[in-house]
Amino acid sequence: MPHAPASAARETPAIRRAAPDDAAAIVRVNGEPDVLANLLQTPFASVEAMRARLVEQQQPGKGDLQLVAELGGQVVGCAGLHPVSAQVRRRHAMVLGIGVARQAQGRGVGKALMAAMCDWADRWGAVLRIELTVFADNERAIALYKGFGFRVEGTHRAYALRDGVYADVLSMARLHPRPPQLGWPAGEEGA
Repeated sequence: MPHAPASAARETPAIRRAAPDDAAAIVRVNGEPDVLANLLQTPFASVEAMRARLVEQQQPGKGDLQLVAELGGQVVGCAGLHPVSAQVRRRHAMVLGIGVARQAQGRGVGKALMAAMCDWADRWGAVLRIELTVFADNERAIALYKGFGFRVEGTHRAYALRDGVYADVLSMARLHPRPPQLGWPAGEEGA
């Protein structure tokens, strides 16, 4: 794989909400063999299905957040936070997924996407718990997640078929580091 010029390696990824027109780029990134091997998706994803999913996620009342990362105007990464369940007792939790194109790995793209996801969850999304699964041999991703406060909660044996072999995943989660509190206005305590 050719190395990027030093100036490109220092470029800060631009993070923005994904739009339906990003469907082909997201399918391209997630379909790269090195990326696909670490996702729970299958080869030959449909651009049309991704476009429909992005349209659906933007409907009023939907709690999904789908972001893309760009370097040099090209989508090189994507991440999503999706409600775990509509059940009342699980509304505080979301599941996270992320993919970064091979040529953009090690250039701060994953870190920028994770920072944006955690910031949104903590400050705007009323999210107490972010959950994810990661293949147990994906050390780079595990280190990224731990850097954002995720902890390993357990191992799922033979969780997913990956390239003809059943592979283990780790279940990881992050709890909001400073859950919002409601304080009484000065002078109104116990009123």
